[in-house]
Amino acid sequence: MKRTLVSLLALTMTIGCSPASRSPDAVRQGTANLTAGAVRNTKAIVQGVFAGLKQKGAININKATQEDLQTLPGIDRAKARRMIAGRPYGNSADLVTRRILTRPEYNQIATRVQAR
Repeated sequence: MKRTLVSLLALTMTIGCSPASRSPDAVRQGTANLTAGAVRNTKAIVQGVFAGLKQKGAININKATQEDLQTLPGIDRAKARRMIAGRPYGNSADLVTRRILTRPEYNQIATRVQAR
């Protein structure tokens, strides 16, 4: 949102403070470029907000489906199946102690999983 405001401010300054030597076509092109950048930034913001709202919190590794587990970074079908086969877990760190995941793999998802 901050980038969008900055882009719009730059757009206003470009239009309002254009030197007399700039042709109308150059002004239009500059305005079009800044507007396109503002649109891209706005789309990125909306996508980020949507992704944040979509995530409902940590995934329960004791009840999550294979598809849910595969949404985690670095978790493919085989790892998700191993996670399911190793249930139940007392805590999420059991994924490492039981050698279901390596420490680096677990570190990627540690904040996004829990055992309930």
